[in-house]
Amino acid sequence: MKTISLTALALAIATTGATAQEMTQTTQLERGGQIGGEETFTGTVFVAPVFPGNMNDVSAGEVTFMPGARSAWHTHPIGQYLVVTSGTGWYQEEGQPKQIMRTGDVVFAPADVNHWHGATDSTAVTHYAIQAAEDGTAVVWGDLVTDEEYAAN
Repeated sequence: MKTISLTALALAIATTGATAQEMTQTTQLERGGQIGGEETFTGTVFVAPVFPGNMNDVSAGEVTFMPGARSAWHTHPIGQYLVVTSGTGWYQEEGQPKQIMRTGDVVFAPADVNHWHGATDSTAVTHYAIQAAEDGTAVVWGDLVTDEEYAAN
C-alpha cells in the first residue's frame, strides 16, 4: 500500500483549486432581453437570454408571449425543448392540429420539424426555449403564422 504525505496531498488540492473554474450567477436584470422582431414574431413577445451557447452550443431563452402573440414557423437542426413556466399557450406542428401547453408542461420539437408556438388568443404564456446549434445555427425561421392559421383548430 502506498502512502501519500500530507504535504503532497495539500499541494495537489491547492494546485487543483487554483486552476478550477468557478461557478457564476447572473440576475434576471443583468441578462436583460428584448422585444421579439417582427420578422420572427407576431404580437408582443419578450425574449430574454437564460444562458448562451457555451455548453456544447446549447442555449436557452425565456420567452414571454402576450395574448395573441406567436412565433413564425421554424425548425431546429437538433431539436428544441419548451419548458412552460407560466400561463397557457399553443403550439403546432405543420400538418397537425394545434395543441395546448400549460404551466409545468415540457414540449419537445424533434430536429427539422416545422412548428410554431405562442400564447392563446386570451392568455399569456412564458416558456424556456432550449436548443442546440449545429454549424452555428440553432433555428431556421420560416413564414409568419397567419391569423387564419393561428385561429384554426
